[in-house]
Amino acid sequence: MKAHLTRRYMFSASHRLHSDKLSAEENRATYGKCNNPYGHGHNYTVEITVSGPVDEQTGMVCNLVDLDGFVRSEILERYDHQNLNLLREFAKEVPTTENLCIAIYEIVTRGFRHAHLEKVRIEETMMNSFEYRGEE
Repeated sequence: MKAHLTRRYMFSASHRLHSDKLSAEENRATYGKCNNPYGHGHNYTVEITVSGPVDEQTGMVCNLVDLDGFVRSEILERYDHQNLNLLREFAKEVPTTENLCIAIYEIVTRGFRHAHLEKVRIEETMMNSFEYRGEE
């Protein structure tokens, strides 16, 4: 029997949306106020959805302590109160929330072994959310 578990986490970070491949005018036209040279911040909500068989002994897809510990050490400590533009994963990528979603998905895929990762969803604002399910 396969079940899904979704867990929510929160962190705050800043970024500036700017591409070195675009001119100053193109950056302003593409990213608008998000191209502010001083950056801006968000209070992100990240949802991690994992799946797997329900363990007969525990009745769970995975132990929440394991998932929480992994997310805390590998994601929250890495991104909370950071300027995303200064992190190595965004040295050549624009730190859009789409790219942040993909980066978090890859971290969980590489390191969390207690259940299958289904998707990562990030709420950037009340109006914007992004989701990544891996390559299809």
